[in-house]
Amino acid sequence: MKIIVPMAGLGKRMRPHTLTVPKPLIPIAGKPIVQRLVEDIAKVCGESVEEVNFIIHSSFGKEVEKKLKSVAESVGAKGLISYQDTPMGTAHAILCAEESLNGNLVVAFADTLFKANFKLSKGHPNTIWVQKVEDPKPFGVVKLDANNQITDFIEKPETFVSDLAIIGIYYFQDGENLKQELQFLLDNDIKDKGEYQLTNALENMKNKGLVFVPGQVDEWLDCGNKNSTVATNDRYLTYIPEKELIGSGAVLENSVLIPPVFIADGATVRNSVVGPFVSVGKGSTVDHSIVSSTIIQENAKLKEANVKNSMVGNYAEVKGKAGDLSLGDYNVIHI
Repeated sequence: MKIIVPMAGLGKRMRPHTLTVPKPLIPIAGKPIVQRLVEDIAKVCGESVEEVNFIIHSSFGKEVEKKLKSVAESVGAKGLISYQDTPMGTAHAILCAEESLNGNLVVAFADTLFKANFKLSKGHPNTIWVQKVEDPKPFGVVKLDANNQITDFIEKPETFVSDLAIIGIYYFQDGENLKQELQFLLDNDIKDKGEYQLTNALENMKNKGLVFVPGQVDEWLDCGNKNSTVATNDRYLTYIPEKELIGSGAVLENSVLIPPVFIADGATVRNSVVGPFVSVGKGSTVDHSIVSSTIIQENAKLKEANVKNSMVGNYAEVKGKAGDLSLGDYNVIHI
């Protein structure tokens, strides 16, 4: 089994947090989003993962590439890096990893997490995971027939055709077939809404007789913007065993923790009330503060602060501030 992870986007909706790190490296409950995603896919694979190919922008740099390769190694796979420097759509992004487009594989876009109870194997049908949504306009959607097979793929419909949104996770029995259809779109300059869309390739494959079925996850967790990422951190903390939430090297002094709370090794919490739904990264300090529903990244400092529904970046400092914050790396707020 192979996993392809398109993640070359610059994450503009997550600024200021993505000005210094790619969005998929933002932590959820102490681990980068992309690491959570790869680990969760590996858990549902009925066979070993041999390769993970990360499609990134070349500007991300060698340190990011090193981190991504270590993510692949954490699930026993070889890590590969491919590049997409010009945003030309989902089909173009996947084709950038053409060396991995063979055999059975999973394609998973790195701005979504999921919880599911199923196993993938070589005999598993081609599957597109979907979820019902109230407003399908921002998504690709599918239509089903009476046999629960997908009959149509529609990219961001302007009028209602279905409320089954594609969540960005796909299983293909034959990666070579997928590669040929993606290449066909580019060779013939077939675009939808100005870009080369994976949904067009899927529609072509379906028209040639390939059967696709919908997959269902127990929960779809979005990481598209600051508020949804904080909400995903909230939910993900509830899935992690209690014994894994507090690092053995964490320092807790005269404080109340309202679970679930993640405190990394090397983090310090003193004279504070923390939780519920808080992640505190390595080297960060929370002092004389009240914090809930918040992601605090590494080496940050909160003192005499009262924050909720917030993201606090690496090496950021907050003192005497109450409210809802989206504070990027190295920024300082003292009130």
